[in-house]
Amino acid sequence: MHWSLRKKRILKFLLAVRKNKMALTGAVVLAAFILIAIFGPIFMPFSTLDFGEVEDILNPPSPQHLLGTDDMGRDVLANLISGARISLLIGGIATAISMGIGTLIGIVSGYFGKAVDNALMRFTDFFLVIPWLPLMMVLAAILGTSLWNIIFVIGITGWAGTARVVRSQTLSVKERQYVERAISVGAGSGHIMARHILPNVFPLVFANTVLVAAVAIVSETTLSFLGLGDPTTASWGMMLHYAFESGSTSAGAYWYYLPPGICVVLVVLSFTLLGYAFDEIMNPKLRKR
Repeated sequence: MHWSLRKKRILKFLLAVRKNKMALTGAVVLAAFILIAIFGPIFMPFSTLDFGEVEDILNPPSPQHLLGTDDMGRDVLANLISGARISLLIGGIATAISMGIGTLIGIVSGYFGKAVDNALMRFTDFFLVIPWLPLMMVLAAILGTSLWNIIFVIGITGWAGTARVVRSQTLSVKERQYVERAISVGAGSGHIMARHILPNVFPLVFANTVLVAAVAIVSETTLSFLGLGDPTTASWGMMLHYAFESGSTSAGAYWYYLPPGICVVLVVLSFTLLGYAFDEIMNPKLRKR
């Protein structure tokens, strides 16, 4: 019975997503990029390691190279598809880390309250008041420029907003009757937080996840553009970094820097549309408005 009810809720949610234009647009764009990232390299005749000769450097789009070549004679489209994998991977894992930390701290803080709440929220405020970009730059410079270090840096600096939102929802949920009944029958704090509070704050966490993912991708692009990314990976941020360093903007090689920039904008826009749409679908007040 419980699974049947949950299945009905999922189907109802998917139907609402289908009817919501923002959600549908964001889902289609994001799904297209995910498919390109997974299956794109299979159909590419070039790889990111196929360096060209001197005459192949910064060539404009042609039938052989649909998006032209970069400053090393490599196919821009091959780098763009490889960058989709790296950027989405970094965004996905970093988001999972941020949401895990933020959800845990938010629930624990809101449920226990008092001294625990005060300590955890002051710790959260520390991450909220410090400018995120300088903090990420310092941590990335200290830890080194590797893929997993970038994921770690983005993950541990992007959870504070989630913690605040989840805490406020937890304060409301813990006052409901079914939580009080669970406490009266002797249920432990861990059981109550995992079985009663988490499922009720999860819709809010889910809607916030896609917005955090957009921030994570922008963060990776920013760090890579500033030269703090992994130079061995062809992410969209690293493509923009190398395009700027090679002077492609002054040389008029628009095919080198425009494609990764447009891809970042489209992916971030798709996540943003999904985030606002999910919030509207899950919040009856917003949907009515």
